[in-house]
Amino acid sequence: MNDPASTYSEHDATHLRIFLSERDRWEHQSLFEAIVMKARDAGLAGATVLRGPLGFGASGKIQTAKILQLSDNLPVVIEIIGSELMVRAFLETISGMMDGGMVTIHPVRAIQFPKRPK
Repeated sequence: MNDPASTYSEHDATHLRIFLSERDRWEHQSLFEAIVMKARDAGLAGATVLRGPLGFGASGKIQTAKILQLSDNLPVVIEIIGSELMVRAFLETISGMMDGGMVTIHPVRAIQFPKRPK
């Protein structure tokens, strides 16, 4: 039987979670798209954008994807993983792009699985 520890690598990382609205913009593009592109350019380990079917922010206004209340301003969450140093530096990069919104930072244990040979 294979040793499970030899099939993946594990390390400390930092999880950055950015809460935005779908309508948020930065220089002629969606803010979430601009942030993901900057995360890639900064060499962070990965980023994913999640669109929420329901949520509210600082205004308290409910945004929903229900058909009778269809909104084009749904909640968006960007999940980014990287080293603590890189994530902290990235916060400086995006601080000038943010017009409201909220960010959380969490220490995590990242597990990286290798690609299988084809």
